[in-house]
Amino acid sequence: MTKPDDTIRVLIPLKVRKKNGRPKILPPADYRPSEDQTQDPHILRAIGRAWGWRRRMEAGEFATIQELAEAVGLAERHVSRQLRLAYLAPEVLKRLTCGREASAVSLYDLCFLAGEGWGEQVGQIFAN
Repeated sequence: MTKPDDTIRVLIPLKVRKKNGRPKILPPADYRPSEDQTQDPHILRAIGRAWGWRRRMEAGEFATIQELAEAVGLAERHVSRQLRLAYLAPEVLKRLTCGREASAVSLYDLCFLAGEGWGEQVGQIFAN
């Protein structure tokens, strides 16, 4: 047992770097993530937002992407690009959201791959 005046030091080999102006904690170089790795929360959030926007447009709340962009306070170009995520192949959506598989592409590239045919998306998005 330790005495009340003893000090215990714990060394955790992490690095703090800035990414997009925010501090980000990086694990050691030899760190191997566990098998139950979850999907990037930015991708999940973007897919959810895209589906919400799609539903609002289909319900007639907005006639154009420009109106939607103004309502949500984002650039029309950004809304237009991310809205494509609502048109990903069902298999891709299932693997990203339910299976929580990590995609082999970034969120930016995922937006552009949504325009590909459904059969091609799975092979390009997941490194098989």
